Amino acid sequence: MSKGIVTEFETICFFCGKPAECEHHLIFGNGKRNLAEKDGLKVPSCHWCHNLATKPVNRIHENSMAENLSKKLGQAIYENKIGTREEFRRRYGTSYL
Repeated sequence: MSKGIVTEFETICFFCGKPAECEHHLIFGNGKRNLAEKDGLKVPSCHWCHNLATKPVNRIHENSMAENLSKKLGQAIYENKIGTREEFRRRYGTSYL
């Protein structure tokens, strides 16, 4: 696994501040998760915030607004730290911004 480039606090959930138990890839779906892994576009997460909360609105996955914001953040970080918007489009096949 690669190191994330979004936060230096790898042991703290990016969303709630509790101890992180897993990681959330900011860009995912259709093979994009592997690219996000290589690019370090991921954040630490607790299982609750990532995918175990009882209500979809309280977790990243199955919450369309949270998933959309996740992808936008991933692209913004890519453009800030890695490459241009056009490079992002070529690599990920779309633009979320």
